[in-house]
Amino acid sequence: MTPEENLKKLGLKLPGLSKPGGNYVSVNIRENIAYIAIQFPILDGAFKFQGRLGNEISTEEGFKAMELCALNVLTQVEQKIGFNRIVGFNHIDAYFQAGENWDDSPIVVNGASDLFVKVLEEKGRHSRAIFGVEKLPRNFCVGLTATVTIKKE
Repeated sequence: MTPEENLKKLGLKLPGLSKPGGNYVSVNIRENIAYIAIQFPILDGAFKFQGRLGNEISTEEGFKAMELCALNVLTQVEQKIGFNRIVGFNHIDAYFQAGENWDDSPIVVNGASDLFVKVLEEKGRHSRAIFGVEKLPRNFCVGLTATVTIKKE
């Protein structure tokens, strides 16, 4: 099945393209590797899931927030590269801000990992790193970057 068919089967659609919040590009291609800048849980311009995991944001909400970040990554990939050019996802870096005693980051990051595999199948498999940080911009609970190998034009 195509990524578009898989999204439809999941009852999901790609959100609108988010714009960089500073002096950088959202997708940077070098040779056949695409680097996708950090994506936050933004839905068509609206900020979602603001707060700390384990405090204002539950683990289940964090999973949904990371899934939204992954949808924004997929929007960047589709709009700036095209799903047809994807060889495979390489690696994701997931960032989170949490309360002192919260420790469910692997569950939350599965929101992105699961979605990439469900939408892109084998091409969505990747390695990952998870980073707890003191503060994310706009008080988002999570953020996500990715690298993707693409076919040369």
